[in-house]
Amino acid sequence: MTHTPDADYMGFVGVTTASSSIMKVFPLWADILGLPTRTLIGHDLPMDATTEQYRAIVEQIRDDPHHRGALVTTHKMNVYAAASDLFEDLDPFAVSCSEISSIAKRGDILSGRAKDPITVDLALNDFLPADHFARTGAHVIILGAGGSGTALSWALSERADAPAKVTVTARDDAKLDHLREVHRQHGTRDGLIEYVRTDSIADAAQLVAAAPAGSLIVNATGLGKDRPGSPLPDDVAFPEGAYVWEFNYRGSLEFLHQARAQQESRALHVIDGWRYFIHGWSQVVADVFELTLTPEVVEQLAEAAEGAH
Repeated sequence: MTHTPDADYMGFVGVTTASSSIMKVFPLWADILGLPTRTLIGHDLPMDATTEQYRAIVEQIRDDPHHRGALVTTHKMNVYAAASDLFEDLDPFAVSCSEISSIAKRGDILSGRAKDPITVDLALNDFLPADHFARTGAHVIILGAGGSGTALSWALSERADAPAKVTVTARDDAKLDHLREVHRQHGTRDGLIEYVRTDSIADAAQLVAAAPAGSLIVNATGLGKDRPGSPLPDDVAFPEGAYVWEFNYRGSLEFLHQARAQQESRALHVIDGWRYFIHGWSQVVADVFELTLTPEVVEQLAEAAEGAH
């Protein structure tokens, strides 16, 4: 998308931003919401971006008077680690979860917020019955302890209908140690979260197969979007009646295809990342442009996005 130097715009910090549906959707949302710009500019960074690259992006957003703010996807935790000192205002979620998903400007103040605990809960409520865990005794397995996995574990601990057990997996102990500290600061109930290092997809498959019927199984690894693959093997046995949630809506989506292959035989409820995408973007757009969104407006935005998808 072209950009006139003297025109306002919003940014999108990601890996392959040009292939995101938001590039077609944002102008439609701008019209619905009456935003001061219809222009969204992608800031692509590699998965192994350096501290200097993250700081340069944040400084560009801060110093360009026409840059209104940005949504951060894959790089949320790295932006916080590399550049949190550049923000004058960080919300409690950002500090506790060590991630920034929304960069906004309030006059001369650069604001960083972690919207995922809110947006992931909104997306969860779109498909999961309010009394599901109390009624079924189902557990939750979150494959991946990055920003989205951390946010979901946080949101689940806040629910009135909290599951009896939430298992979060990662390939290295450092991410699990960080997650433990997040939950300790948050005051998460002892015994709710189990932290499991999975050295292979077979290890993850064992956890999934052992989960009770109706459990929520989530791909929060980024596999299938930013890089190909799934955290599970093709022969994984999903629990009967499980809710299988793929956080991604675009990419190779191997995890989603694995679930759909068993959807009928195991009575699975298979959910892709489309509604998570809608909530994630609408919440950040509202933050950047200082708007309040009603559920009715969010549905209007969702309908517009569906038409452009």
